[in-house]
Amino acid sequence: MDSDADPVFSAVSAVSLLACALQGAAAYLMTRRFGGNSSMTDRWVLTWLFYDVIVHVTLEGPFVLMSLRGSVEASEGPVAQLWQEYGKADRRWLSSDPNIVSVEILTVVLCSALGLALIHAVVHDKHYRHFLQISLSVCELYGGWMTFAPEWLQGCPSLNQASSWLHLWVYLVFFNGIWVLVPALLLLQSWAALRGLHRGKTRAD
Repeated sequence: MDSDADPVFSAVSAVSLLACALQGAAAYLMTRRFGGNSSMTDRWVLTWLFYDVIVHVTLEGPFVLMSLRGSVEASEGPVAQLWQEYGKADRRWLSSDPNIVSVEILTVVLCSALGLALIHAVVHDKHYRHFLQISLSVCELYGGWMTFAPEWLQGCPSLNQASSWLHLWVYLVFFNGIWVLVPALLLLQSWAALRGLHRGKTRAD
């Protein structure tokens, strides 16, 4: 075994996971501050939405800027180190891959705006809440599909799947999987809400 090989779990790994935990804590605190009158279910939704927007703005926003100016691999600083750590799992994030950067621009700009608008709609019980919720969920799922489908079709040359349990199961599967699972659950919630409205209208007629 190469004694100079990078350890599976390093100081950067620990800081990366701690940053994600702090973002989750910030989302929870923001929900406590702004969503106090919401139902328990909607408070969970708000926690996710705050977390979603925080990640898009504080992590993916800098990624886009670094990629447009050069590359993550050539960048320096704490956020660059976090992305360089993720790049051990998916090398495309290091080299300003055009498909990844294009998806992330859409995510940072459109999904962040939709997320903020949806937070307002949930907190204030606006009639357009489920239109925004469906739109955001579809955008998130589309972003996930366009991130990984082209890679799968090429045989996954950039995914370092065999490197370690951390890179495969935590970085690739878990952190990408929650952006599939939660939007899918939100779509189901919106479908149930709209079905209930339709049934109510049918009875009234």
